[in-house]
Amino acid sequence: MRIWCNANFGAEGMRILADGARTHSLVLSDKRSRSVLAAGERDPAVAEADVAFGQPDPEDCIESAKLRWVEVSSAGYTRYDNDRFREGMRSRGAVFTNASQVYADACAEHLLAMMLALGRKLLPSHAGQLGDRPWPFGERRDESRLVKGQTVVMLGFGSIGRRLAALLAPFGGRIYAVRRQIHSEPGVHIVPEADLTKVLAEADHVIDILPENDSTRNYVNARRIACFKAGARFYNVGRGATVDQDALIDGLHNGRIGAAYLDVTVPEPLPPSHPLWSAPNCFITPHTAGGRNNVNLDLVRHFLSNLASFEDGRPMTDRIL
Repeated sequence: MRIWCNANFGAEGMRILADGARTHSLVLSDKRSRSVLAAGERDPAVAEADVAFGQPDPEDCIESAKLRWVEVSSAGYTRYDNDRFREGMRSRGAVFTNASQVYADACAEHLLAMMLALGRKLLPSHAGQLGDRPWPFGERRDESRLVKGQTVVMLGFGSIGRRLAALLAPFGGRIYAVRRQIHSEPGVHIVPEADLTKVLAEADHVIDILPENDSTRNYVNARRIACFKAGARFYNVGRGATVDQDALIDGLHNGRIGAAYLDVTVPEPLPPSHPLWSAPNCFITPHTAGGRNNVNLDLVRHFLSNLASFEDGRPMTDRIL
């Protein structure tokens, strides 16, 4: 098979890719990127490929009659999440996979770290250390909370949600997940969107893991925020466009939202003058939840594992289509 790739996984990652694909023809695009968030440029070489790996241009994928499988090197796939792309792939029986499982541990640990940091008031203590170094012994202890026994509502439930649910299991409490496919998950109560208002009223933590598409843009809006349990904490490692940021800022100011942790925003990078930076109890990281030191190597290994499955006709990991 002819495998086209427009990603740059570093020297070791590219060596592993070349070695793993040695029985095939590996074609590296002249326009490769190290960022899994960057849109790939159009490349006529895709038309001759059987497999595309990285961030291929969606139109190249649709127009290629030969392409049989596309794997994107990201968990998110907004550029491909539309009827035109889906119909173009399905019309010729092509496969589409992402790399959600590669990012699941990092994103889940990132969320848990912030849940614990907010509960134990680590962030204001650190801010005090950088400032006038107060010693608010009684106040800080009284404000601290346990994650143990609390209620979590996840908006979206895929690889990241499953991993977070596993990390939260020892803390007890109740975990709800809202998604379209209603079937049981160990330790998690799957609820339909029609019941979202009810479970939001119970949630101590509302966690957004939604992809961006036509049905999820501004999903967390003023109407839904008004349903939050007063003082609930909100987290977003999905996509920034799934949140009405003006409504989020209002919720932080009026206390409906006790704190917000955002790893994704609109736009990115977030300008220094943006009001999210100064909103009360709003904590921001620069789209780093999925990052870790060896992610490139695992992205390549994920692809090579799927390549073996594709060759043998076995089920593939993180299959979307």
